[in-house]
Amino acid sequence: MEKESATLRKMAEQLSFKDYAIVSCGTLGPELDFLKKEGFLDARRIVYTTPGRHEVLKELESQLIEKINTAKQHCQKIIIVYGGKFCYVNIDDSYRTIDTIIAEQAVGISISRINATHCMDMLAGESQREEISGGQKIWWLTPGWIIYRNLVFQDWDKGKANENFPQHTGGAVLLDGIGFWEKYCRVYPEKVLEFSDWMGIGIRAHKITLDRLKNLLAGCVVSDLQKEIDELKSSFPAHSLKPAMMQKLEDLEEKLENAKKARWSA
Repeated sequence: MEKESATLRKMAEQLSFKDYAIVSCGTLGPELDFLKKEGFLDARRIVYTTPGRHEVLKELESQLIEKINTAKQHCQKIIIVYGGKFCYVNIDDSYRTIDTIIAEQAVGISISRINATHCMDMLAGESQREEISGGQKIWWLTPGWIIYRNLVFQDWDKGKANENFPQHTGGAVLLDGIGFWEKYCRVYPEKVLEFSDWMGIGIRAHKITLDRLKNLLAGCVVSDLQKEIDELKSSFPAHSLKPAMMQKLEDLEEKLENAKKARWSA
């Protein structure tokens, strides 16, 4: 425990989110709240959209814009915790993506999105999921999908469940990086059985770390710092450089190196 606390303190010294607000899908709330309590995620503000809006696009878009506007009141730097490929799929306008929506809001402020396809990919990358699946077809879950399942599957009846879940012959696997599953099964065994019965497949947990999520969040800070350094360098006068500008550059470069160290040690 002491070793773990020392590691967290070291990472906190190297990397900080104090200048950031986080806008996230509520499905990842359990993991982000865990990182906040752990001391890793010291963001000035974390705001959540309603979980499971990936199937209600108009609501997702309006909530995302609303939460970004809320975040703007607290910070000039925002990190979006939403996937890019599967969290927003507009079949009526394929050119309108979640990054399009984000870019429209990034006027006069910095907004970055973590580099992942969906919430499961934020916790375990494709190669890790392939290893966990052992070649079987898996329905992936996170704690948020269990906690907020009535929202995530709000328009699903038993017929739609039968169309989708049983084809996943490897069952459902919960990616658990917060020690969620054992406690939940102990406290709510009837809910676990009811959910598994409704899905028509078994549910098992696979313990993971939150290292990938930490690295994705840290990656946004690294990218923002690099962009800030590049913009500062491009503004340098051709023949003379004020000491204050040089000091600012040195400070930014030090922050960047520290953030990179924290990123890869996570």
